[in-house]
Amino acid sequence: MEKVMYSVVEKKYPVVEYAKDMYVYDTEGRKYLDCAAGIAVANIGHGVEDVINEIYSQAKKATFVYGGTFTSNARQKLANQIIDMAPKGMDKVFFCSGGSEAMESVIKIARQYHLECGNTGKYKIISRWQSYHGNTITTLSVGGRPSWRKKYEPYFNEMPHISQCNCYRCPYGMKKESCNIMCAKELERIIKFEGPETVAAFIIEPIIGTTAAATMPPVEYIKEIRDICDKYNVLLCYDEVITGFGRTGKNFAADHFGVVPDLIGVAKGLGSGYMPIGGVIIHKKIVDAIINGSGELAHSFTFAGNPLACAAASKVLEYMNNNNLVENSRLMGEYFLEKLKELEALPCVGEVRGVGLMLAVEFVKDKKTKAPFKADVKFSGRVAGYCFERGLMVTAGVAGSADGIDGEAMQIAPPYIITKEQIDFAVSLLKEAIEYTYNQIQE
Repeated sequence: MEKVMYSVVEKKYPVVEYAKDMYVYDTEGRKYLDCAAGIAVANIGHGVEDVINEIYSQAKKATFVYGGTFTSNARQKLANQIIDMAPKGMDKVFFCSGGSEAMESVIKIARQYHLECGNTGKYKIISRWQSYHGNTITTLSVGGRPSWRKKYEPYFNEMPHISQCNCYRCPYGMKKESCNIMCAKELERIIKFEGPETVAAFIIEPIIGTTAAATMPPVEYIKEIRDICDKYNVLLCYDEVITGFGRTGKNFAADHFGVVPDLIGVAKGLGSGYMPIGGVIIHKKIVDAIINGSGELAHSFTFAGNPLACAAASKVLEYMNNNNLVENSRLMGEYFLEKLKELEALPCVGEVRGVGLMLAVEFVKDKKTKAPFKADVKFSGRVAGYCFERGLMVTAGVAGSADGIDGEAMQIAPPYIITKEQIDFAVSLLKEAIEYTYNQIQE
């Protein structure tokens, strides 16, 4: 009997044999085109020899030293590479092992910054509903995915939330042209309601990940929340665990808006699946506050700055740069989006959206009213399952993309090396899967 405790306990999972470039192969000889990238992780594709060789080379030198005792050339090199890619003003990088650790670290660093500045009452973290910031107790309490929060709410130190910015499903029922960015102004209202002296940070996914896949706000929204944060001495923190390092066709999602945050949480594509790694990119004003204050970041993890993980991630970024993969993400993303837009002719596709290779198809029961399918229909799960059985991997949407309970938006986030021919295959199969699933539901 199987002894692994899977998230879906009795599900029968295929066993991976190997993966190469855009494809994953199982032990039964089946081949799958990877348009999920393991939930936006394997950005440079599978089996890249340059990265594998770098891991082997570093492993011969040192696989582990505790980061509080030693540093390494790999750690220092990677930090420099990240800062070179990051928005202007970002100054140092704290390393960890993944996205949840990264966002937990963002919260702790934000708190310490205010302590260093003498603002001891600032501890609250505001975030948005229909967001996701990690799977620890603290990051779940900050996150806004109801289906993942419910079981653990007794443990939460409950934090304030505001509405998501989603022009397709405006929480105020307004039109983009005349809304006066009410969803951004809600931030100021909640800061004043909570008391500015208690609010430490506002955390957002600048472009939302799987919870409301590829939802992107207007530039004016991001500029407005930056101004509000500055007005009340609240740190603006970006969760770029998915969007960082080229996923949206730019180095960071931040680059689409021209607004520099104070902290950026990163992971996933940083290591591209070759090694678990994450981090926090820290603005100079926060670094200076710590240096001029206690001089010590009161936070660490055993594997923070692990030389093996850093060496792998450093080679990933080098490979991305040498092969112009961020630009390829932009170009292939434009083509993919154009082809996916054809699906909007289907009666159950409400919106196709995205930027770069972070794309989504939102399903609706009624196109005119935008009424979503009920969660128990599992529409996107059925579509994803149909595709998987026929050799295509996409990410089924999380229930609640429409209103927190119902609705699903399927995420499509392939490696940056995808070709037009592979995109054509994916869109053709997706269309077939959506039509089949819709017809099944109507019967």
